[in-house]
Amino acid sequence: MAQQPEVTGRSYPAGVPCWVDTEQPDVEAAMQFYGGIFGWEFEDTAPSGGTGRYVIATLDGQEAGAITGPGTGAAMWNTYVSVDEADAAARHLLSVGATLKSAPADAGSGGVQAVLADPEGAEFRIWQARERLGAQAVNLPGGWNFSDLHTTDTEGAIAFYTKAFGWQFDDLGFGTMIRRPGYGDHLEATVDPTIRDRQSGDLVPSGFEDAVAWLAAAAPGERPQWHVTFTVADRDRAAETAERLGAVILGQDDNEWTRTVLIRDPGGAVFTASQYTPPAG
Repeated sequence: MAQQPEVTGRSYPAGVPCWVDTEQPDVEAAMQFYGGIFGWEFEDTAPSGGTGRYVIATLDGQEAGAITGPGTGAAMWNTYVSVDEADAAARHLLSVGATLKSAPADAGSGGVQAVLADPEGAEFRIWQARERLGAQAVNLPGGWNFSDLHTTDTEGAIAFYTKAFGWQFDDLGFGTMIRRPGYGDHLEATVDPTIRDRQSGDLVPSGFEDAVAWLAAAAPGERPQWHVTFTVADRDRAAETAERLGAVILGQDDNEWTRTVLIRDPGGAVFTASQYTPPAG
């Protein structure tokens, strides 16, 4: 019997969010904060002698995201979407209404990236993977959980991203799930062979194995943006640690599935920390 090829890492098909990083005014300060709250360790990957830094964050040896800077604008978290070929993807995105902020460019041996914005101005990035496949530490305490789109034009956002990445949108009542059809098949065949067994209960929405993001209405005064959520084991402890390390707590929420806290880090970037608390049954 032929052996199955060894899985060397979590990979991301085209159209699936695959990576997050944060631009910060003070990289060292950001490393101290995120190392303290999430237990991250760091490795500088930018060539020596340059003015900027790109620091990969790892969690138990797995890549979790990155910190870059020093930035000149407001600190923020960025979400990357996987594409097969960055130049072709950028042309397609422009044809359906995106704005190009930074043309496709090599990011060392890791891959090729470009920066775009949707018709509302929400910035996102695309990633053509080479050696760096995408985030490996996901859905575990200290790891990236998901990104969601905060929009002031739900219908417009659905129309754009459907054409942009082939996404489908399901209104579940408590939220709108964004699906990339076929992603569950990819996970089942690579890193998560039991995904459908684990998600077969009555409480799990149909198609959840294909979920890649969420769509939400922007809060009053909030600009359209891609917002990043990280998993934590204990929401209250994460909030206490964040405050002790110089962050500002902007709000908390408890629902049937999660306990979350909205945090502005010392550099000004906003993110959510989420404790998974599924209903019994």
